[in-house]
Amino acid sequence: MIGYCRLLQRRQGWGHVSDAELAEGLNLARQAIEAGKDDPDALWMGGYVVAVCAGDRTTAAGVIQRALMLNPNSAYAWSAKGWVLSFGGQSDPAVEAFQRAMRLSPLDPMAYTFAGGLALAHLVAGRYEEAADWAGRSLREQPRYAIAIRMKVVSFTHLDQLDAAQHWLKQLLEIQPRLTIAGWKTTYGATFFAPELLDIYAEGLRKAGLPEE
Repeated sequence: MIGYCRLLQRRQGWGHVSDAELAEGLNLARQAIEAGKDDPDALWMGGYVVAVCAGDRTTAAGVIQRALMLNPNSAYAWSAKGWVLSFGGQSDPAVEAFQRAMRLSPLDPMAYTFAGGLALAHLVAGRYEEAADWAGRSLREQPRYAIAIRMKVVSFTHLDQLDAAQHWLKQLLEIQPRLTIAGWKTTYGATFFAPELLDIYAEGLRKAGLPEE
């Protein structure tokens, strides 16, 4: 799905994605949801895009739940559910969703995203040691996964391990050299993160030394 690819490109920092391109991706995701009511893959991908690009976690949750009704063995649908729950600050059910995804597909080539999702779910709950550990597991599979690197920075900052946080911030800036807190909020967080999760991230990035502008 083009919308899902555009979303991943922007969140990971793989080149420039304009607001117009992202809006087009959101429109395509909505069309996929409407046309693919019996296609679980179209539904979970479309739901995830709607959650991130439009901040509509309620619609996304319903669409992803339909995908799971159609295919309860879809590891990716369970993972999408976990991400959307985490965005809304629902840590425990998110952990359960990611664990289900990992059980269904333990050798999945995208398993690093399941581990990254578990990192976020623990971060939401303030379990920063667990968040750092799961982010590390994710990065062992995909060392340039910027989403997990950001969680490393934030987790170590909240653990008062500033040397480690600054080490990972350096790694992050090698991938996203123009990243700022304001840019991160605009591009990654403000649309779909619950306010308390946005605060956890912003405070962590700020204390690690990421510039505001």
